Amino acid sequence: KTIFTLFFMLLLSLASYSQSSKEVTFNNDWTFKGESLSGVQINENVTIPHSWNSQDAQKGLLYYRGTCEYTKSFKADAAWQGKRVFVRFEGVNITSKVMMNNKEVGSHRGGYAAFIFEITAYLNFDKDNLILVEVSNEQTMDVIPLVGDFNNYGGIYRPVSLIIKNPICISPLDFASPGIYLKQQNVSEKNADVEVLTKISNATNEEAVLTYESKVLDASGTIVKSNTSEVVVPVGNSDLSHKYTIPNPHLWNGKQDPYIYQVQVDIKQNGLLIDSKMEPLGLRYFSVDANKGFFLNGKHISLRGVCRHQDRFNKASALSNEDHEQDMDLMLEMGINTLRLAHYQHAEKIYDMADSSGLVVWAELPFVGIPGATVVFSDGFENTPEFKTNAKQQLHELIRQNFNHPSILMWSLFNEIQFPKDDSPLDFVKELNAIVKNDDPYRLSVGAHIVNPINYPETNEVTDIIAYNRYSGWYYGEPKDLGTFMDDVHQSHPDFKIGLSEYGAGGSIFQHTDKLATPNPIGVPHPEEYQSYYHEEHLKIIDERPYIWGTYLWNMFDFGSHFRREGDLAGMNDKGLVSYDRKTKKDAFYFYKANWSDQPVLHIASSRFIFRSSPKTEVRVYSNLSSVSLQVNGKTYPEKSPEKGVVVWENIGLELGANGIIVRAIKNDVNYTNDCVWMYEKDYVGMNFNIKVFDFLMVAWQWIIIGAIASILIWFYGVKRYKNSHKLKYYSVVFIFCVLTLSTLIMLFVKFYVPSLLDG
Repeated sequence: KTIFTLFFMLLLSLASYSQSSKEVTFNNDWTFKGESLSGVQINENVTIPHSWNSQDAQKGLLYYRGTCEYTKSFKADAAWQGKRVFVRFEGVNITSKVMMNNKEVGSHRGGYAAFIFEITAYLNFDKDNLILVEVSNEQTMDVIPLVGDFNNYGGIYRPVSLIIKNPICISPLDFASPGIYLKQQNVSEKNADVEVLTKISNATNEEAVLTYESKVLDASGTIVKSNTSEVVVPVGNSDLSHKYTIPNPHLWNGKQDPYIYQVQVDIKQNGLLIDSKMEPLGLRYFSVDANKGFFLNGKHISLRGVCRHQDRFNKASALSNEDHEQDMDLMLEMGINTLRLAHYQHAEKIYDMADSSGLVVWAELPFVGIPGATVVFSDGFENTPEFKTNAKQQLHELIRQNFNHPSILMWSLFNEIQFPKDDSPLDFVKELNAIVKNDDPYRLSVGAHIVNPINYPETNEVTDIIAYNRYSGWYYGEPKDLGTFMDDVHQSHPDFKIGLSEYGAGGSIFQHTDKLATPNPIGVPHPEEYQSYYHEEHLKIIDERPYIWGTYLWNMFDFGSHFRREGDLAGMNDKGLVSYDRKTKKDAFYFYKANWSDQPVLHIASSRFIFRSSPKTEVRVYSNLSSVSLQVNGKTYPEKSPEKGVVVWENIGLELGANGIIVRAIKNDVNYTNDCVWMYEKDYVGMNFNIKVFDFLMVAWQWIIIGAIASILIWFYGVKRYKNSHKLKYYSVVFIFCVLTLSTLIMLFVKFYVPSLLDG
C-alpha cells in the first residue's frame, strides 16, 4: 500500500511537472492609492490598464507627476507548488518598484518596455499574498525620455500577467523577451537561412538532459522543417540552437502578401513536455538605395505612412486591445503601408497587428531631444553614466522583446537630438548603433534628425539610413521649401539614404477659413482648410522625389501635450488627421485615403465650414473615383476627374440661406454620394447685424469715455485756441468737435436704448 501511494504521488508529480507554461491574466481587483492634482487623496479599486493622468493632462493642466501605489491581494494556486512563478508588466510609466509580501522583488526604470520578475521565493501557499507596485512618473535625469512634446502619463497602463513555468524552461528573463530569437539570413525567393536560438533557464541544482525540438510550420499548420536534439543544459542560463535552410520560401511581402510562418519550440525531459512556445516568422529581405528608395524582396515600394502616439481621450495611455484595434483600422483605412511608432516602444498588440497587416514598421527608442529654440531644463541628453546605462537598457529591451516581428525593419536611435560642439551626444549615438548591430545585425538603424545635415554631416553618417523632421510651411517658410531642403541634402551628400520622418500642420474641425494664410503654429486659429492645403502641397513634393525612401506624416491622431495652447483645445497637439477621441476624421484624412487606398473615396472638403460670408466659393472634393459630378442647389456642373486625389470647382455661386452641395460618382455600377449644406449669410443682415450691434455694446463704454475726453480736449485746446485765428483752422476744428461729440452722444443713446428695448 505504501509503495502504491508513493508511486501514485510520483505520477502526480510527473504529470504536474510535464505541464507546459501557463499565463494568467493579472489585471483585475487592484487598489490604487494616489493623489489628484488638487491634492485630494485617492483610494479606489481599478482595473489594469490604468493611468492616474487620464483627466488632468488632457485639460492642458500641469498634470500630476508623483509617486502612487498599486496593491493586489491574491491566493497562490496549489498547482503552482514546485513551479516557477513570474510577474510580467507590459508597461509601467516611468519608474517602478515591486514588493511581494513586504519584500522587495525588483525595480525597473523606463516607462515603455515590458519587464518581468520571478516571485517564486516570495509566494505564500498557506495564506494570501500581497503584491505592491510603487510607480512614479516624476521627472528624473537618468531615465529617457527627459523631454518631449508629449505627456508622460503615470500608471500601470498596459496589461499584467503571471507566468507559471517548470524549474527548467524557456527563459522569460532575457530583457522580458520571448526567449526565442528567429534569426534569418540570406533570404531570397530560392532559399532562406533561419536560426532558432532558444534561451534556457535551469533553476534546479544540477545539469539536465533535455530534448530540444523545433519545427517551422506554414500558415496552414503543415510542418516545413523540423529538428530534434538531445542536449545537456547546465545550471543557470544557456542557449540552444537549430539552423534551417528553407527552400522556395513564401516571403512576407508587405501589404500585398503578409505571409507568416510559425516556429514552435518544445522542451522535453524524460519524454515529458516541460515547456513550449510559438513565435511568428516572416521571411523577407529589404534594402534602401540612395537614389531609388526602398526595396522589399527586390521590388521598389514607396513607403507612405504616419507617426502614431498611443494616448486618447479620457484614457491617457491606458488603452484596451479594442482601442489599439480601432487605431490600426483607421490607419489601414487611410491606406498607409508603413508606420513609425513614435517616440517609444508601443503595445505588443500593435506590433502583432502590423505583422499580419503587412506594414513596414519603424520602431523607436525614447531618446528624445527638443528644438534648440525651445528653452527647457535639458536638451534630452545628459552626459552621465546613469543616463547612458538606462538608454542602453531600453534599447536592449526594445530589440529583444520585438525581435521576431517581421514588420519591424528598422530600429530608430533618437528623435530631434541636438549636437552641440561642447557636449555632443555623437559618440554615444555611435555606442547605441553598435548595440543595434550586435543585438540585431539583420535590420537597419535609423534616426530622426532636426539638425541641418549640411552643417553637421557627421551626425548623419552613424546610422544605416537617415530621416528628417521638417515643418516647411508651418513653423517656418513655405511648403515648397521642403523640396529645396531635400534636394540640397541629396545633391550635397548623394550617398545619404534620406527619408522624411515628420511633416505636418495643425487642424481644427471647428475653425475654418476661405482665405489661406499660414496660421500661428502655436496659437489660434488652426483652420482645417490650411491643414488640407499643407498636406496637398507636401504630397506633391514627396512623390516627385523617388530618392526619398519613406515618409511619415505627423500625426495620425491628435495627442496630448499639456503645455500647448493652440487650435480649439488647450493641452493638445492638433496635427492629427483624426481627433483625439477618434470620432472625427479631418479632411486631410480623406485626401490621403484618396491617394493611398483602394477603397472608393468621395468626400467634400470644408463640409464643416457651414456658415459662409462670400457669395462665391470653391467646391473641393477628395476622391479616387475616375469621374465626379457636382450639384449645387439643383444646378449640375461639368464632371471632373481627380488629380492626385483632388477635384476643384471654382467660383461656384451661393444663394442666401441654405445651399445644398451634392457630389456623385459611379464605380463598377455602384453609386457613391456625399453631401453637405452651407449657409450663405451677409455680414450686416439679420442675426449677423444683431451680433455686430452686441459686439459694439460690449465695448461701447470704452468708446464713449474716449469720445468724451477727446471732445473736451478739442474744445479747450482746439476750438478756443483757434477762435480768433485763421477761419479755416477754426471751422475745421469745430467740425471735428461736432462730429466727435455727436458720435459720442449717439453711442451713449445706443448703449442705453437698445438694452431698454430688450428689457421691455
